[in-house]
Amino acid sequence: MAGIGPLTQDWEPVVIRKKAPSAATKKDEKVVNAARRAGAEIESVKKSNAGTNKAASSGTTLNTRKLDEETENLAHERVPTELKKAIMLARMDKKLTQAQLAQMINEKPQIIQEYESGKAIPNQQIIGKLERALGTKLRGKK
Repeated sequence: MAGIGPLTQDWEPVVIRKKAPSAATKKDEKVVNAARRAGAEIESVKKSNAGTNKAASSGTTLNTRKLDEETENLAHERVPTELKKAIMLARMDKKLTQAQLAQMINEKPQIIQEYESGKAIPNQQIIGKLERALGTKLRGKK
């Protein structure tokens, strides 16, 4: 390595410092007392609901009050009687079971059962699949 030139040190100094005190240590009783003795300025703020569960139990919130004042009875839309009868008749005309019809439209047999009992929430895609599989028009004008 001789003959390359003068060797120089290009390292930079590294300064190691202690971490700043965390919020928990600032609130520690020993630290606060030491600051008082040293004459430092101390600010104390009392939180209104600190350590209590008053926020959760005090009165009703805006949304809860709106729900309480609501008088309309809300429910999901159900399959109309005409539709469930039409599905049942068309399936029986084709001599299919609920399971066979479900397999034809790539759905679970439970869905066909819910549609025929009127418990299902109407889905236009499923009704369209049923119309194609059964070859009848189930919705709209007949």
